[in-house]
Amino acid sequence: MYLQFYINENGDKVYTTKKESPSGIPTQSAHPVMARSLVGFLVLFFAISICHAASIFQPISDSHRSAALDVFKPVDGSFGSLEETYEALRSLEILGVEKKLDLSKTTCGSVSKTLESSSSTPKDLLYALKVNGILKCKIKAQVFEEIISRLQTAVKGASSLLDFYCSIGSLKLIKDQTSKTDLHLSDAEGVLYSIKALSQSDGRWRYSSNNPESSTFAAGIALEAIAGVVSLASSEIDQSMIATVKNDVLKLFDSIEKYDFKFARKLYYESYLLDDGAFYFDEKVVNIREQLGPLSTTSSVVRGLTAFAAVTTGSFNLPGDKILGLAKFFLGIGIPGDAKDFFNQVDSLACLESNRQVVFLSFQYFGLSLYYIHVMLLIAIPLILSLPYTVLSVTKDEHLKIKVTTVLGANAPPLTVKLVRAFSSGLKETTIVENKELKYDPQSESYFLDSVPKPVDVGNYIFIFKVVLHDSEQQSVYATGTETQIPIFVTGLIKIDNAEIAVLDSDHGSVETQKKLHLGGENAVSLSANHLQKLRLSFELTTPYGNAFKPHQAFLTLRHESKVEHIFVVGNSGKKFQIILDFLGLVEKFFYLSGRYEIQLTVGDAVMENSLLQDIGYIELDLPEPPEKASGPPALPVDPYSRYGPKAEITHIFRAPEKRPPQKLSLAFLGLTLLPFIGFLIGLLRLGVNLKNFPASPVPATFAILFQLGIAAVLLLYVLFWLKLDLFTTLKALGFLGVYLMFVGHRILSHLASASAKVKSA
Repeated sequence: MYLQFYINENGDKVYTTKKESPSGIPTQSAHPVMARSLVGFLVLFFAISICHAASIFQPISDSHRSAALDVFKPVDGSFGSLEETYEALRSLEILGVEKKLDLSKTTCGSVSKTLESSSSTPKDLLYALKVNGILKCKIKAQVFEEIISRLQTAVKGASSLLDFYCSIGSLKLIKDQTSKTDLHLSDAEGVLYSIKALSQSDGRWRYSSNNPESSTFAAGIALEAIAGVVSLASSEIDQSMIATVKNDVLKLFDSIEKYDFKFARKLYYESYLLDDGAFYFDEKVVNIREQLGPLSTTSSVVRGLTAFAAVTTGSFNLPGDKILGLAKFFLGIGIPGDAKDFFNQVDSLACLESNRQVVFLSFQYFGLSLYYIHVMLLIAIPLILSLPYTVLSVTKDEHLKIKVTTVLGANAPPLTVKLVRAFSSGLKETTIVENKELKYDPQSESYFLDSVPKPVDVGNYIFIFKVVLHDSEQQSVYATGTETQIPIFVTGLIKIDNAEIAVLDSDHGSVETQKKLHLGGENAVSLSANHLQKLRLSFELTTPYGNAFKPHQAFLTLRHESKVEHIFVVGNSGKKFQIILDFLGLVEKFFYLSGRYEIQLTVGDAVMENSLLQDIGYIELDLPEPPEKASGPPALPVDPYSRYGPKAEITHIFRAPEKRPPQKLSLAFLGLTLLPFIGFLIGLLRLGVNLKNFPASPVPATFAILFQLGIAAVLLLYVLFWLKLDLFTTLKALGFLGVYLMFVGHRILSHLASASAKVKSA
């Protein structure tokens, strides 16, 4: 099967899958913008084929740790609310990068304030205590005593599931963070029955008795609350009630759903779709304030399940493939960009990995009571089979490497990885390789094949692996799944031989002009033909092992000098690819446009390392004149990206300057402008200006000098205005000088007035 497209009447590409390629059948005429997008489509399609087709679930790695520092970035030394702070600190703690952020000083102040406040709600107290459990803030014992009393009262008066969850969770955290081993719930069984009364027959829970709708998210909260009740009970809880809750968990798992990560791959895998094996829980409640997605719902169930399993004895008998499927769901979403989603992902994976319970067992030996510690796993720890890369090159003789770790990247116990079988993605029934055990490399802690098995030629394959633990007792400890199906892309250099292009005579099919082509190299073919002739292009494609190779895309493009393009699918028969264009039957498709046509060949495939998009040359076509009612070529579409390109340059021709007057006339006009200044000087002499009244005292003399300098500055400003300054700049400067002159002038005139008054009085 291969992917083919054609251009419909609206100018859009329509993709179809065909069994055989129709040789020589052209598509509708395409525009140059569409042809350029064809190249981009080929690159994008091949990239999607490789990147998205692989059902590979990588464990938590350094990329998560690097992203965590960007997702959880404090603003002004804090993350906002205590809930957001806890989610950030918890995520960074799991990933081991919490030491890079020191928030204990500012955050502990907020924790203390919340715990000491009498108006704090149980939810506020819960997250304050969760943050305190990570930062170990210094909280007075008296504060805990007051909180315990308030929470005990809140548990007695609780009427909703969230009230039970927050109050009981806070009491459990206080017990863990203090030395109060005597902290217990009064009437723990009564509280447990009150919570259990909200459960439903399908394993879901209600938020309150007034709310008839059941919720999967609420089931996780209920399990966490019940786990807290068991931890805070002063005596052993009724085991029949615990068994009932376990049965509710099993019913809840009956509603688990498969998650489809291969939506983007369905076009590529028409003949065979892989089963990712990922499972998730979805929220069915419609009338809730906040719409909860699969990630939040599944995370709530996992937290509740692991918390409940940690305080109970015995096994849940949950299918290992479902637990492994939950881990695959969290890993399959990649790296979330939202802080809430990031926390739900990382915290849930940590819960799945650290689900262990320490049991103290005792025995008598010669009258002495001896104890030993046994770690009992209540829910299997999922093991993830991952590949650093799923593309192998036959040309480079690359090795297939596989790693098996926990979801957080910890080493797995001793095990063996077997290649059960391998087959082509289009031929499921034909097994190429089977029952091959991978070798273990202790340095890289990975399993590998020496080389690509020789029966595996260039193409797309499905490899099925199986993980077998060496210790049979650990089969109940770890969830490995039955078999893991992984798509493998085997690439290589495709040999292109016997490439030639020829112009044929229409009547007898004899070759009129024939030229060899060097596909992958330089070609500059020049041909000519008329409407009674044909064009033939042929070449052969073989794999490195000499087998016939059929690429996903093989197109021949003819581009007229008017930018109108025509795209044809090149058909094949075994190794040989050939297309024959009969110009007599294509004159209407070519819109009777004679002239030069550029020839371009496109051969591409995701596994072809030497895919090509090559200009071969050109052909001069002599077509008949179009009849009267023949349709003309379509209008060329406007490239939508052209508006972002450079605009046309604007050339402005300034008006020619006016003719200047003669130099003598200009000098005479300059002399006339100087006459007022000369008259001003003559006027000063006629008035008898002298310096006898210039003040002798230092302060008045200073103001007199400053006043004269201000007058000179105003005169200089007039000169500058005449030479270079504009009106607005001159007025601005004159405003400052006016204020300055008013100040110093007032001082010196006041001095002169007082001196004149003294002379007159004397």
